[in-house]
Amino acid sequence: MKLTNSKLLLILLILASGYGYMISCTRNDSLIVPIQTTEPFVPTRGNNVHLPGNMTTGDTTQWKMDKSHSSVLWTTSYVGASGLLTGRFNQFGMHDVTSAKMIYYSGNGQPLKDTSWAFYENDPAKTYLNGYVQINTSNTGEPGRDTGCNISNLGTIKIIASQHNLTDSNLAKIKTTKVEFDPNSNGYIVTLDLTWKGKLTAPLTKTYVGTLKYIPKSRVQFGTAAAYSVFGLQLRFSFNCRDFGITSTSISDRIDVECNMNFHNK
Repeated sequence: MKLTNSKLLLILLILASGYGYMISCTRNDSLIVPIQTTEPFVPTRGNNVHLPGNMTTGDTTQWKMDKSHSSVLWTTSYVGASGLLTGRFNQFGMHDVTSAKMIYYSGNGQPLKDTSWAFYENDPAKTYLNGYVQINTSNTGEPGRDTGCNISNLGTIKIIASQHNLTDSNLAKIKTTKVEFDPNSNGYIVTLDLTWKGKLTAPLTKTYVGTLKYIPKSRVQFGTAAAYSVFGLQLRFSFNCRDFGITSTSISDRIDVECNMNFHNK
């Protein structure tokens, strides 16, 4: 009997020791810090500063918007179908169009200088962008739509040959109010005001948030022509067209806009 009791006591001691070991392991495991498998994003930005000046040809310190290689694109869902409706604006610019400048302009070139912007790569508080599009130049690639339902649905009038219509019924304007670093990329977060009359009785200004991407300055040369520098800015944002009185049931509420602006210093 004494031997049996000794064996029983030994077994109990072994079980108690094992239990204590497991408890200690559990407590130690709770203190283990998980291994980080991905490194935190570290931005890499330079100190480039780009300014338009007076857009003097041949002055390499003054940057000019390269309109022929730039674009303002829009995208929305086609209601009742899985596809998208897409288009672009043929006429646009980077100018702060004040009320006094909202008139008709003759000619086929840019009606106003593209000088209402500045970009500071490492100081976004100094960066600002002003831009506009002429609504009746929306181009979907379908002339019947562009000169028909698009004109009536967007509250504007048809194009008049050799004239730029910058009146309030044909003008949509953006003006940035804040540009700040994006903590998750090398880009920027932009707060902007969109002003547009649409189908309303007067222009309305709404605030939206978008993103800005900088395509860094580089040197290019084509053939035997002199080399020059280029850079790009890509602004993306979305807005609700119902805010501006657009009631067409063919498009969804949300319109996505992408502004691809290229610059050179020739």
